Parts: sequence; structure tokens; C-alpha cells
Amino acid sequence: MRPACLRPIHCTHTGDKNFAETVANVLTSLPFIAIGLHAPRKNMNSIIYANSLIGVGVASSLYHASRGRLRKYLRWADYTMIAAATVCLSRALRKEEAEAEAKAKLVMTASALFLPIQPLMVSAVHTGMMEVAFAKRAFEDPDHLKMAHNVHKMSSLLGGAFFVADELLPRTPFLHAAWHLAAAVGVSTCNKLLE
Repeated sequence: MRPACLRPIHCTHTGDKNFAETVANVLTSLPFIAIGLHAPRKNMNSIIYANSLIGVGVASSLYHASRGRLRKYLRWADYTMIAAATVCLSRALRKEEAEAEAKAKLVMTASALFLPIQPLMVSAVHTGMMEVAFAKRAFEDPDHLKMAHNVHKMSSLLGGAFFVADELLPRTPFLHAAWHLAAAVGVSTCNKLLE
């Protein structure tokens, strides 16, 4: 028997209940593609992150548009692409400091190992790292980042509420699309960190 951390994704989001929800969820996946296309591309790490956001939009759109047996694999691809984007953002935000290099390599190696089997855990770890980096940089450079950080905090709280509500109230329509929109606003504010 596998420990809980090694079990595949289980969530109550069973998919789009009707055509209108499918359309809403596909359309609200598209902002991630636009955010990725407009993300700063100053170096290889930021280019990879920008491209991973495009991948999030594509994977989410494909998942929501799918039906049948393919759907469970596309759900895994959707969650895994989100987790990969959080890893890419962590890498793009990391400053090249010699003393932090060994720790960063260990985190990235562990993330690569767990990404295919536990994408939600990987997302949580890297999202937490990004939140700390965002708060620290907003404190250090309030003129440039305070507004973006405030918008980020509000969209993250709202997105978290929609995510939990989507799990607890699976029959409520359009909660998942609302989560997409809140997440897109939160992700778009992260681009300020890469400028």
C-alpha cells in the first residue's frame, strides 16, 4: 500500500456539468496563454517559465474540452503542468547565490522526482516559496511591487476560496471558472517579479 503522498490525484471536480460550463472553463483557461505570451523573457529561466504558462493554458483547455477515458489523463496533465509552472517560476525567481545553490538543487531534484506522482504537493511547495519571495521583494521595493503584491494577495485568497468551494460544492456551476480567473490575476502579478 502506497503512502498518501505517493497516491495519484483525487479530487471531487468531476468536470463540466453542461456545455455552458465547458465553454466557460475553456475560455477562462485562455488567459494563462496570454499571460505567458506577455511574460518577461530576460533570460533562459524566465523564457521557460513564460512558456510553461502557455502550457498551463493549453493543458487546462484540453482537459476541459475532453470527454471519455482521455479525460483522466488530461486531468493529470493539467495538474502536472500547473506544478511544472510553479517549479519554473521558482527557478526564474532564484538568485544565483553560491550558498543557496546546494539547497536549491536539492529542492529542484525532489520536485522533479515528485512532479509526475504528486503535482499538487509540488505546486504547494513552490507556491509557498514564491509567496515568501514576493512578500520579501515587495517589502524591499514597495514603490515598484506594493500594488502588485496587494492585488496578488487578494486574488490568491479569492482563488483559494473558489478552489475549496469547488471541492466542497461540486454541483455549484462556474466555481471552477471563477477559480481560473482569480488564479490568472494572481499569476499575472508574478510577472512584476520578473521585470
